[in-house]
Amino acid sequence: MRSDLVVVGAGAAGLFAALTAAREGARVTLVSARPLAETASYWAQGGAAAALAIDDSPQQHLDDTLIAGRGLTRRAAAEVLTDESPARVKDLVELGVQFDADRHGDLALGLEGGHSRRRIIHAGGSATGRRILRGLSARVVEHDGIEVLEGTRAAVILRHGGVRLQDGRDLTSRATILATGGAAALWSRTTNPPGSFGSGLLLARNAGAMLADLEFTQFHPTAVVGLKGREGFLISEAVRGEGATLHGPDGERFVNELDPRDAVARAIYKLLQRTGATSVGLDMTMVDPGRFPNIVSALQEAGLDPTTQRVPIAPASHYVMGGIVTDLDGRATGVDRLYAVGECACTGLHGANRLASNSLSECFVFGRRAALRGLDERPSGEVEPYAGDPIEAPTRETRKAVWALAGLERNAHDLTTLAGDAHPLARLVAVSAQARRETRGSHARAEFGELDPALDGHHTVLDPASDTPRFASWPS
Repeated sequence: MRSDLVVVGAGAAGLFAALTAAREGARVTLVSARPLAETASYWAQGGAAAALAIDDSPQQHLDDTLIAGRGLTRRAAAEVLTDESPARVKDLVELGVQFDADRHGDLALGLEGGHSRRRIIHAGGSATGRRILRGLSARVVEHDGIEVLEGTRAAVILRHGGVRLQDGRDLTSRATILATGGAAALWSRTTNPPGSFGSGLLLARNAGAMLADLEFTQFHPTAVVGLKGREGFLISEAVRGEGATLHGPDGERFVNELDPRDAVARAIYKLLQRTGATSVGLDMTMVDPGRFPNIVSALQEAGLDPTTQRVPIAPASHYVMGGIVTDLDGRATGVDRLYAVGECACTGLHGANRLASNSLSECFVFGRRAALRGLDERPSGEVEPYAGDPIEAPTRETRKAVWALAGLERNAHDLTTLAGDAHPLARLVAVSAQARRETRGSHARAEFGELDPALDGHHTVLDPASDTPRFASWPS
């Protein structure tokens, strides 16, 4: 099967990349392991960040992004995101996505941790991912230039463009875009669906791509604990932006709820370690339940009423900042015709700690850039797969080990143990965390509690076929 572009993954990044290419007149094949609108993006409660308010600007958005990244954000990538995200919001509106509006009919802009201005757009309150995925999926299905292959996976990258599927079929194209999502489900306690275990990272590595920054895992501070059927259910950052507060076992507040995620998550972790408690309480009784109807209804169905009761929460693995090393157009370093966008990619945008809601904007900004650049590749009629081991999901034992040994605070002994795990990505997380002997953003080492200024701007890079990371500074 031949097309101009093969896109692997049907989350926000993959759908937007496919639509961008198709609107340019290209023929696109979209490969989705799950039915459309059932990917990890579907569950995204946070919104998209863009400088749209009168009192905001791309420069202010940039400043907030750099602060959150703790000295590791690649400035050029952050400039691309903050400059282009307002235009991508307009594209989404043109595609029919309906964002929440205020009583004047203007976009309702929310506030989240780490942002100095209201710049978060939502759709259906905390149902943003669901609304966007449904809208984009409908447009993809309607478009004559896009063929969707649901319920199938890519097994290997083709050297001259395209992929070989698990059923043996070859999809050839000018270029391949991986939009396979992240690896947060490598940890047993996670807000992500089971399929988000980093399969795209391993596909790219088999093809010769570099990976970077795998030690930087963002643990979302507020994931539900102890509610049957809702374990790990994420309570959006935006709830705290609207006034919800966090309370320890003694009932007292203990942290600034609008600090960046790494600071809030670590404050909760340390309190739980000190007190032996299993959760802290999120008090959202003063928040308008109409702003977050899906959160309220989900909790009420589980037997807890957040309009009158505090919600038991604790951190959970949520987002891996690292991934496939790419340039600012999504091109994977070291592999011709291969692109990566969204959470599976690492442009350096998020640094050591992703600023809330930048990731959804990243999907649209870099998804578009990769689609346009991929169409510039010249067609090739050759079909030659890269070598590589089959991509296997982590076992339950591996996921428990990653949570226990590479959680919110790591140490050399635990990481050495994890480096012997059978799963390749678990091993790579361990050796990356071992190499970074400091605490920076979402990566905390028990033996090295301070940030090391000598590592400012230095990324932990894994070359193909190497399990020994090296530090490298990337051009700004």
